Amino acid sequence: MRVLVVEDERKLGELLARGLREEGYAADLAERGEEALWMARAVPYDAIVLDVMLPGLDGFEVCRRLRGDGVWSPVLMLTARDAVDDRVTGLDAGADDYLSKPFSFEELLARLRALARRAPVERPAVLEVGDLRLDPAAHRAWRGDVELDLSAKEFALLELFMRRPGVVLSRTQLLDGAWDIAYEARSNVVDVYVRYLREKIDRPFGRDSIETVRGVGYRLRSDP
Repeated sequence: MRVLVVEDERKLGELLARGLREEGYAADLAERGEEALWMARAVPYDAIVLDVMLPGLDGFEVCRRLRGDGVWSPVLMLTARDAVDDRVTGLDAGADDYLSKPFSFEELLARLRALARRAPVERPAVLEVGDLRLDPAAHRAWRGDVELDLSAKEFALLELFMRRPGVVLSRTQLLDGAWDIAYEARSNVVDVYVRYLREKIDRPFGRDSIETVRGVGYRLRSDP
């Protein structure tokens, strides 16, 4: 899951982005409204954490412009403001949820998971493809009754595959979904982690569920 954090307080923004990465998210950081606009237009984020009080364009205007441009990534407004009028303004600007500072990081994670499940289409709380199961909230995955021991990045990759079973995902799509903006598209990091993932979810069970599609990318069989 890829998230854009828009926060002008550098220390808080870096703290949020680092916390999300430790949870297995791919997190990018923007400090100004204008920067957030071009990033959100260029990358199909699964969610955007958007501070209201930004230099230049404020969060309300960023959200309005994104919706006007047809960008429908779920937006969680994050602000120190807690007046009813401000919440109404944010929701009317196109935000999907609102969280006032100070807040619990665990609550922010729960709200992001809820937003991701309902956009752009309803998503189940627990993913199931054949005998593979994955619980994003609990950060646990199983092959049948055996729990899988996955790193954060392996978990993020498996979640991407399980959200689109049977669909070929290019290396660029996998990079966009599981890594942040700092990674080079030419890097072989995707191939390396797909190999790691196969060692965890396939080889011990005599399976071959992640298929290589030459010249294109990888696909999780819909009946792994």
